[in-house]
Amino acid sequence: MSDPSQDTFSQRVYHIVAAIPYGRLTTYGEVARLAGAPRAARQVGGLLSHLPEGSKLPWHRVVNRHGAISLSGEDFYRQLSVLQGEGLLLQDSGRFDLARYRWRPEDGG
Repeated sequence: MSDPSQDTFSQRVYHIVAAIPYGRLTTYGEVARLAGAPRAARQVGGLLSHLPEGSKLPWHRVVNRHGAISLSGEDFYRQLSVLQGEGLLLQDSGRFDLARYRWRPEDGG
């Protein structure tokens, strides 16, 4: 078992992202806040963008503060496809409805 005193920001981020339930979303900023670094949303994005191919971590469940996918090109469509496969509907605005899909761990889900 790991020593909590050796806990790192990246470990906390991975633990939080791993807890996001199927069919739910959260934002980079919310992950950063939960990891104890509320101003580190960009760092969360950087960590998730460097996950190895085939990672089991549900990185796709993290979107920007507007509920939009921040990726572009093939990566955008890959994330969109997985989220739609989980039943999340993209609005005409190009955003997901955070009021509907947002994961709030403090609310129990």
